[in-house]
Amino acid sequence: MDLEFTGEIWFWRGPSPFHFVSVPDEQSAALESVSPQVSYGWGMIPVQVRIGATTFATALWPKDGGYIVPVKAAVRRAEKIDLGDTVAVRLAVDV
Repeated sequence: MDLEFTGEIWFWRGPSPFHFVSVPDEQSAALESVSPQVSYGWGMIPVQVRIGATTFATALWPKDGGYIVPVKAAVRRAEKIDLGDTVAVRLAVDV
């Protein structure tokens, strides 16, 4: 399953602060439908993500009925992404 969308980079200031992009509702619904087959626990879905020219492996986190994509610092540096920027995201999920 391949999904594409755009979203704004936002910051979560929790015990483990991190930057994320929220997956839109339509794509989150598609992910929810395959979650039982691909999740490795706690609703986490392993994916390959492409932002700009950078591809990386991560896992989508379930949040508020949808999913969020963690965006690593190395990716933000490589793509010159900052808080509040809108990015194009491509997700690949093995189903």
